[in-house]
Amino acid sequence: MDDRRSIIVGANAADARRLAGQIIATTACEAVGRHGQFTLALAGGTTPRPLYEFLAAPPLSEAIPWQDTQVFFGDERDVPADHADSNFRMAQDALLGSVPIRLENVHPMMGDADDLTLAARRYAEQIIRILPQGPDGRPSFDLIILGMGGDGHTASLFPGSTALDEKAELVACADVPVLSRRRMTFTLPLINAAANVLFLVTGKDKAEAIAKVLSSDPAVAAELPAGRVRPTHGKLLFVLDEDAARQTPYKP
Repeated sequence: MDDRRSIIVGANAADARRLAGQIIATTACEAVGRHGQFTLALAGGTTPRPLYEFLAAPPLSEAIPWQDTQVFFGDERDVPADHADSNFRMAQDALLGSVPIRLENVHPMMGDADDLTLAARRYAEQIIRILPQGPDGRPSFDLIILGMGGDGHTASLFPGSTALDEKAELVACADVPVLSRRRMTFTLPLINAAANVLFLVTGKDKAEAIAKVLSSDPAVAAELPAGRVRPTHGKLLFVLDEDAARQTPYKP
């Protein structure tokens, strides 16, 4: 196994969230100690919300250096920021509205922009302006949090999306074939430039997909979008609960 990849299994979803929260807090403090800020990209979807609520409560709300944290979003749905389906609104309600983060350090995606491709380029420009360059010359997040769907998608990189093959753009307007919708999303080149990528995956409905993503055969893993996340120079961490890990050899 790649020595830059780690798999941790919690006894249940709450335990997995606790483990992930501790890792996030430690990574944040180390980043601020190293270069004065913590650059974080949040995941959307349903799985991260309880994690964000956990981060928003003591002791982690007091352990994370929020005033030195820059928050971006790994993807966004094509809705206004105040819409119930907005990833930004979910994060705002569950986390950002409850911690002392600077307003100017929160960078939502413009999911309802008339020209999503242009909005994606402008979002990438924000990232380039704020983040340090990594070893490959691309901006490098201290931590990107990702979830995974039962179909193996991550961020808004769905099976069959042309955005999976993007090589140049850091942020793209992605087709979501299964939903016949478009979304804004980080691309693999940006994700794989991160110093740390953390997948939080819970539930037995994810078991088959995560078993494939964690396959020892890279070709098998790469059949799913989440299996193509392989940081070039950074660390890759999977935090699972026992239900998600049931088809893998990994145990709590």
